[in-house]
Amino acid sequence: MKKKLNKALIGSGVISAIAASLCCITPVLALIAGAGGIASSFSWLEPLRPYLIGLTVLVLGFAWYQKLKPVKEEGIQCACEDEEKPSFWQSKKFLGIVTVFAAIMLAFPYYSSAFYSNNKKEVIIVNARDIQTIQLDIEGMTCKACDSHVTHGAQEVDGVIEAKADYKTGKAEVKYDISRTSEEEIIKSINKTGYKVLPK
Repeated sequence: MKKKLNKALIGSGVISAIAASLCCITPVLALIAGAGGIASSFSWLEPLRPYLIGLTVLVLGFAWYQKLKPVKEEGIQCACEDEEKPSFWQSKKFLGIVTVFAAIMLAFPYYSSAFYSNNKKEVIIVNARDIQTIQLDIEGMTCKACDSHVTHGAQEVDGVIEAKADYKTGKAEVKYDISRTSEEEIIKSINKTGYKVLPK
């Protein structure tokens, strides 16, 4: 019974940690897989993120409590039946691995930009009259990983000098050379990421 409870707790902790970061992990996985259209498909989970983080902490905390609590005297007397060494899946080592994995998943939005290549371009000579800045309203951004994905999508366009997205405001600001690209090309590139530029 106790073994089943430990397995259930560990499984619940991992699942809730992954679910808490799914909205942030999906854009990176979509970039790696080349399927940008699925990038914003889990953005509906973002409002649930604090609850999923809390659930992960509670479940793993309870699992650690179960693993570390002292054995009562009655438990010691009937321990002769359970003398065998617990399997790896029920060990403290495995619970430690699961806990570290959950922490890495929960922190994902803060280091997700490391997965994007540096596609900033150096501008050598640009005519000041050819530089234009546009503000775009973006639908579907819910976290820092979304910022990175949209920024990366805009910077993929040849002629974009600088791009910055902000999920808090739902906006992206793009500075580009109008002699080399157009607003339509930038919008098309951002839309390929799975996030949508809203019409003005």
